[in-house]
Amino acid sequence: MPDTLDDTAVAGRLRDLPAWSRDGNQIRRRVKAPSFPAGIDVVTDVARAAEDADHHPDIDIRWRTLTFALSTHSAGGLTAKDFDLAAKIDQIAARHGAE
Repeated sequence: MPDTLDDTAVAGRLRDLPAWSRDGNQIRRRVKAPSFPAGIDVVTDVARAAEDADHHPDIDIRWRTLTFALSTHSAGGLTAKDFDLAAKIDQIAARHGAE
């Protein structure tokens, strides 16, 4: 089981991910895709990356707006896995023109 990060480490990792914010034991990001199909493409690519990482975000889809929430439930908080996948989600969103 991965080790949870303390508040200082979480704040440091969030500095590298300015689109993400902390919400308790989660980090969250909302993106707006250029179209509904583009949003679904983002979700599909995130799903593949999540499977590869064996770490799965909560995803809320509201037309073109996607909200991602990450937490390592098995560790009871935030771990490096959350921030690694968050960075990958940022890359995927950018590749599909989502902001």
